[in-house]
Order: sequence, then C-alpha cells, then structure tokens
Amino acid sequence: MKYHDLRALLVKRFHIPKSRSISTAIRRFTLAEKAVFYFFVSLFIFSGVLLLWEVNSSFLVSVPLQGGTLTEGVVGNPRFINPVLALSEADKNLVALVYSGLVRVTPTGTIADDLANVTVSPDGLTYTAHINPAATFQDGTPVTADDVIFTIGKIVDVSIKSPLYGDFAGISIQKIDDQTVAFTLKKPYAPFIDNLTVGILPKHLWSSVSDDEFSFSQLNITPVGSGPYKVATVTRDSGGIPNYYDLVPFDKALGGAPYIANMVFKFYTNENDLLDAYSSGAIQSLSGMSPDEAVALKKEGANVISTPLPRVFGVFFNQNSNQVFLEADVREALDLAAPKTDIINNVLDGYGTALDGPLPPEFSKANVTIPSAADGLAQAETLLGKNGWVKDPSTGILEKKSKSGTLTLSFTLSTSDTPELKAVADALKTAWTQMGAQVTVQVFDTGDLNQNVIRPRHYDALLFGEVIGRDEDVYPFWDSSERNDPGLNIALYANSAVDKLIEDARSQSDPAKRATDYASFEKDIMNDAPAAFIYAPSFLYVLPTSVHGVNLENLSLPQDRFAGIRNWYIDTDSVWQIFIPKIN
Repeated sequence: MKYHDLRALLVKRFHIPKSRSISTAIRRFTLAEKAVFYFFVSLFIFSGVLLLWEVNSSFLVSVPLQGGTLTEGVVGNPRFINPVLALSEADKNLVALVYSGLVRVTPTGTIADDLANVTVSPDGLTYTAHINPAATFQDGTPVTADDVIFTIGKIVDVSIKSPLYGDFAGISIQKIDDQTVAFTLKKPYAPFIDNLTVGILPKHLWSSVSDDEFSFSQLNITPVGSGPYKVATVTRDSGGIPNYYDLVPFDKALGGAPYIANMVFKFYTNENDLLDAYSSGAIQSLSGMSPDEAVALKKEGANVISTPLPRVFGVFFNQNSNQVFLEADVREALDLAAPKTDIINNVLDGYGTALDGPLPPEFSKANVTIPSAADGLAQAETLLGKNGWVKDPSTGILEKKSKSGTLTLSFTLSTSDTPELKAVADALKTAWTQMGAQVTVQVFDTGDLNQNVIRPRHYDALLFGEVIGRDEDVYPFWDSSERNDPGLNIALYANSAVDKLIEDARSQSDPAKRATDYASFEKDIMNDAPAAFIYAPSFLYVLPTSVHGVNLENLSLPQDRFAGIRNWYIDTDSVWQIFIPKIN
C-alpha cells in the first residue's frame, strides 16, 4: 500500500465505526498508522498534563515551613544573657531572643502586646499591665505579677548596677493581683511604654541568688526566659567561656514559635576573626563590621543590608572651655565648613546620612540642603569675614581683634580611638584648617574618653555620638538640667524655651502635638548652633538571601533586628491558596 496522501489515509483509517471497539481498530492499524496514532495520543496527554500543571501552579503559593539553620557570628563573648545586666552586643542579641517583655517592638517600630496587655490612665500617670494567662517561661512555669515586680526590683537595686536603672528610678510598682501589676509615674512621660519591653526574669529561679552573686550566677549563661527561642546547647572554650549557642523555638511563646529551627551564635575575639569565619563558611551572617569591610563583602557577593539608625554624630562645642565658641558666627561657620557629604562618601562608603540638626533623619522635620564641601567652605569664609575675622598673614589662622584683645580661632577636637571617628576627625581638621582654624585632634581610648574627658567636661570640642532611640526623647542630651555628669548634655546647652519644649513633648500622649514640639525644638537648636551635626550612621548586616521575611527598616538598636524573628524563614512549602486561613 502506498502512502502518498497522509491526510487521506488518516481520514480513511481513523474513521472508527461505532460498532467496533477501540482496541480492535488499533490492532488493524499498520505500523506507521500506530506510530502516528500514539504520537498524537502522547501529545494530547502531555498537553493535558501541562495544562493541569499550569492550573495547579496558578493556585499554589509558597508558605513558610519550620526548619533550617542560621549561624551568626558576633565579636565578643556573652557574659550577661540577662535583661537586667546585658551590656555587650553579644548579651543583647541573645537577650532579645530568649526573653520577652510585657510589650514588644514590632518590625515597623510600633509597640504591641507581648506578655501583657498594657492600659494607660487618662492622666498618663498609671500604666497597668494585665498579664496573659497563657504566658509561661521556658521551663513551663507561668509568668506572674511577682516575676515582673522581682525584675524591676533588681533593676532599681543600686547594688546590682543595672544599666537600665534610669528607666525605672522613681517609678512605683504595685501588685494588683497575680496577673496584674501597675506602674505609677510622678509626672506624665509618654515614652515610658517603651521601657516595658525589658525582658522578665523568672523569680522562682533567681530568688535564691543573692545580690552579691547576681552577676556571677550561671543563670546569666544558661538563661530561662519566655521569648521566642530557648537555649538548647552551650559549648565553652578551655577557659569555660561560652563560645557557641544553639537556640531552638519555644513552642509555647506568645505570638507563636518562629520558623527557623536553629539560631546558632558563634563568638570571636575581633573583627578579623569574624570576617575569616564568614569567608570560610563557618558563619552565614554578621553585623557590626566597618563600612570598608561591608563594601569588600558586597564585592564578594555578600548580601549586605543597610538601614539607618536613630543616632546623631556631631561636634559638640564647650563654650565654658574655649571662649572662641562663645562666638555664634564661629559655631555656624564650623558647621557650614564641615565636609559632611564627603565624610559620608569617603569615610562611611555611603553607609550614612548627612545631618544639619539634632534629630536623626527619620525624626527630623527640617527641610535643609547640605552644601557641597566647596560651597560650605565658601559660605563659612564669607560669614567669618563679615564678622571681623581675618587670617594672620604668617600663620594663616583666623583672628578677630576687639577692645579686650585678639581672639584666635584655635581649639582641640577630642574623640575616641575607633577607626571611623578618627577618620571623621581628620576630615574635619583638614576642612577647618583650610577655612583658617587651628585644630588639634586628641584621640582617647573609649574608657578614658568617658571617664576623664566627657564626665568632667574636659574638652573644647567633642566628636561623639548620641543614641536617640525609638522614643525620640532628647531630654538627656539637651535639657539644661543634664549639663553636668551623669547628664548627657555634652554641649552644656541651656535654653529655657527649649527645656519647656522638651518637657512638653515627652509628657505629650498625642503624637501630632509631640511632633510639633520637636519641630520647634529642632528649629531652636539649629538657630543656636551649639554643635555641628555631621551624620547618622547606618546599621550594616550581612544575611544570606535564603532567609526570607526580614524587615529591618525601623531599627532603633542593633538587637531590634530580631523584633520580627517570628516572620523569618528559610524552608518553604507550596499549598493551594484556598487552604491558607484568612487573618482578620
């Protein structure tokens, strides 16, 4: 049989009478006919399967699945995994995961219920915490009002020396019943709610530890809290110092257990060892690296996350130490001539934001433009020239003559020995020298700077940073009552109008009115120029792209990156969208 017309053959041979079975018809096909038939049948089946796959895929969504391990490296070993004593970044990172407070910070920067629901009295003086009956510690013991009162009692016990003492000093606390406790303030203080994020200690474990033994207890190393993670494994070096922690989800944590099955922390002596560990694959994530190292890691393919921190770095002028700073035009000129953009680009490698006022970018209401280094220098020189400052022909240093004598634009600039601040100080010295100032940079060890320079206010100008925090409370830095140690008003600034604005803002429960007060505060500070505000740094975090659900846009402190840890996940599964419960 000849097959000149395949189409005719198919029409003729594939017409199956209704009385014949399909199997009989197929047996009568020739070999070529069977090949054509099975080809089209296979094509039909493949198309059908592909269509079903596409339909199925259109209804499938990826959902987080509990599992996976994230290994993070930290410089320094933990000593106090205890919310009352935590000092180092290692301490605070683990405290943030193991402990929980009456309220918590959300990834968006707001405050939400955690162990308790907190209500505030109409006069803003009483905060009542109603503890969730389902709240338990990781050993199964319920969280009660006694645990809260015990924790706060340790914070305000001067023999314990808690860094949180100031948050609760002068606050009275009363047990209403086993599940309710009330905090009473002497005067309204809107940011107080933020203090209630402090982790709660289990009294039944700590009550037998004396004050003298408090900082030496093994509970500081093997903590029991009520947070999203609990300690599963601790390993120590030959000296008994913990160098490895494996945390696993606490299934009964309020808000649900997190997805990542193992949060592993390894600790290193210095940044070089930390970076070596990352390069070798011993760790997957790290923070606290310098901008230079962040740039290098990014070039190597690391996922570097950068987010602003509410911190203000600037040069604070001590008008009591050097009379040249009594001249308002000098203070303003130094601010104008500071090469802020160059510092961001060259010292911080772009990981920062230039400032022109006392508030970090996320809080600032000022609408200002930072001039280029050249424009700022020109404006500064013009300003000083108009106010009688002239360069000495032999030294090039600006001088101003008056009836009382000749004033020379000369001062010392003090700062810490951290590489970043030393580089910033050098950049400022170069620019200000070009302007006509004689600047001597003095670099101190951090401890020496705090004890022997800042506390006694022994400096002309101080390059330093202020941690504003999520509550935007600037009282410690700018109220006139904080000019002397232990206050943090390092510009020794005094302005009664500003004092009132600060007091009104921190007692104001209406966010809109508080914002108005802070806007007026910012304007007054910028007009008085008690400091040259330079930059707000960025928090740098290396995290593998395999970790999803991370939101770091509203950090106040580095450990706040774990505020949304319950949303982080590595492993996923695919399910039909109709099977995902709706959340109202």
